Amino acid sequence: MNREQLIEYIETTYGVKGDNPWQKDPDSTVFRHIGNKKWFALVMTIKKSSLGLNNPELIDIVNLKCDKSMLGSALENNGFYPAYHMNKENWVTIALDGSANDKNIKFFLDISFELTAPKIK
Repeated sequence: MNREQLIEYIETTYGVKGDNPWQKDPDSTVFRHIGNKKWFALVMTIKKSSLGLNNPELIDIVNLKCDKSMLGSALENNGFYPAYHMNKENWVTIALDGSANDKNIKFFLDISFELTAPKIK
């Protein structure tokens, strides 16, 4: 799954449009819940070296909230990395370069959506 496919999937599946909150980085897109404005996905472009890869090229990624109990197994998947620029205990970074399985991306996207959903009182 690439960046464009992921954005289309999020918009279609969850009924939300992304926003670009940073003027200095207009390519970073945040997806939030309508009810509580909490982020469930952050799509951005970073250097591969920021993921610990020995490569200066750019890569599209998505950061997703992850259940702490699932983090270890998540990181065993191809294309999954400790969270870039987020809390590494609660977030995971997934490469959008075809290395991660689409089914796994969608699975962890669902988890992130649920973990950040408005709480029912």
